[in-house]
Amino acid sequence: MINLLNNLWVLFAAALVFIMTISVGFLEIGELGTGVHRSLYKTILITGISFIVMALIGFNTAFAPTIYGVIGNPFYTQGSFLGFMTSPTAALSTEWWSTTTKYFGTGLLGITYFMFETASASVTLALVSVVILRKVKMSAFVIFSIVYFIIIYNLPAAWIWNPTGWLFILGMRDFAGGLVVHGAAGFAGIAILLRIKQEERKKKLRESPQEVYHINHGFLSLAILLLMLGWLGFNPGNVLAFNYDTLIVVLTTFTAAFAGMISTLVTGYLVNRDTGGILQATNGILMGLIIITPLAGFVSPFSALILGILGGPLFIFAGQRFSKLKTISDPIGLLPEHLTGGLFGIIMIGFFTQHSYAVLSGNSVLPSGIFFGGGFAAMHTLGVETLGIVVVAATVFSLSYVTIFLISKAMHGILENYGKPESVSSSSIKIHSSDQVGYNK
Repeated sequence: MINLLNNLWVLFAAALVFIMTISVGFLEIGELGTGVHRSLYKTILITGISFIVMALIGFNTAFAPTIYGVIGNPFYTQGSFLGFMTSPTAALSTEWWSTTTKYFGTGLLGITYFMFETASASVTLALVSVVILRKVKMSAFVIFSIVYFIIIYNLPAAWIWNPTGWLFILGMRDFAGGLVVHGAAGFAGIAILLRIKQEERKKKLRESPQEVYHINHGFLSLAILLLMLGWLGFNPGNVLAFNYDTLIVVLTTFTAAFAGMISTLVTGYLVNRDTGGILQATNGILMGLIIITPLAGFVSPFSALILGILGGPLFIFAGQRFSKLKTISDPIGLLPEHLTGGLFGIIMIGFFTQHSYAVLSGNSVLPSGIFFGGGFAAMHTLGVETLGIVVVAATVFSLSYVTIFLISKAMHGILENYGKPESVSSSSIKIHSSDQVGYNK
């Protein structure tokens, strides 16, 4: 039965999530300066491509009833261009199959569910795009984007978020995308970085050219404001209904965010005697948001506080490790922030889940975690979540690398023409060595 209130809320949440995509462009500008003029153009392209490709086929391959639990049926009529190919009102009057009482029971129209999941897909590729900066040809990235929204993003989504997906049936849960969004984006980014590295070696470059940092506090402030606004739709929207649990997810999301901010500032001071600043605060908020994303609907606000606090040391440690990789350029922090935080959050499902909260979010299959007396059932959850990480990592990395490799061969390389590596100014080094964001020290 179609629920009007749920549809209105999820459509509103989708609009907020679409804001996140362009916010990634503002984040690039905030950290690298207004000279990165194509950052916003890139995010606008991603939004448009995601909408069209998901409408044509991608929504089906991810969210239609699956074929043997592996991939959604690409010819499912209700999802084939939102059903308008078979009926002029299909998308406007038909309840999407997975939101019926047999499955999620939230009563969403096909067009509502499409808008929300397309927005989530758009954000995922926006995260991947931070590694291309000004290096990769825009035409190459556009081709990669099309493939990404047909199969690369869609397989993990079909396995984990589709109620007929094989990992979902095994009991794996990822509330809002710690693995499907952040983790998968990291694995796709690694594949692109590997191809960039291979082409740079052919150009006789021993180290990957690094971006010069020009911190723009105005754009950075705008970016984190818009990202937090977007996350208000991203996590609570994944309840797929407007109810009591939606409000709990709002609370857990922002509790983790601000705990992450404080933890990062304190850890930065204790480790580096860094007095902090907007850059450190921004990355702390992001780390808290990323960690809570996969389990926002499964934990209490107090657990969210603990998870956010853990985010600070994790971010500093991951930043130090990835900063030693001179052969790649990841100045925005896809790997130490989104990949690391997303995977950490997925693993924490097996430790911090409280069954009573999971039931409220419609995930009664989840037992309480190890820290809440889950015992062997919690160990099973931990095993399934780990299996999901391994399978998604192998699949997304392999498909992404094969795709970008074939594009490279067809286009005689994916790199724009550039010369020797740019030098990072001493002031830039000082700024980023203290907060572990630049990763290019």
